[in-house]
Amino acid sequence: MDLEARAHSEHPDELRLWLRLLTCTQLIEKQVRNGLREQFNTTLPRFDLMSQLEREPDGMKMNELSRRMMVTGGNVTGITDQLVSEGLVERVDVEGDRRAWRVRLTARGRRLFNDMAQQHEAWIVDAFAGLNAKEIAQLHKLLGKVKQHSHQQQAETV
Repeated sequence: MDLEARAHSEHPDELRLWLRLLTCTQLIEKQVRNGLREQFNTTLPRFDLMSQLEREPDGMKMNELSRRMMVTGGNVTGITDQLVSEGLVERVDVEGDRRAWRVRLTARGRRLFNDMAQQHEAWIVDAFAGLNAKEIAQLHKLLGKVKQHSHQQQAETV
């Protein structure tokens, strides 16, 4: 049973919509996780870390990676250690700070990530294949309104 099945007709439409969004997110994420494991023998957290590094060719400090990925430093260290041992990322000294280093993709890591990113994009496009271009644009716009309202509510409570 998925999350959406927990809602009943007497529940507010907003609750049922939220559960539908969560269910869709979980279904798509499961497809992506399975695809990464089956086609690339990797995990979504490893893909996410490599994605962050792909955006920063000079690399990133570990604490910045942790902040961007919204996970603990220990999680980032564990994933980084694995990727270093596989030759996909490397640690580089930070000039002027002997205690820190930057992590960056190796050439091999960049090639592998590019292959994974192309496939990831195809999986996401396929996940929305049941919608036409107009419906996708409409859904994007409507979810943007939800996002904006949520940001406004958070700003008001700070």
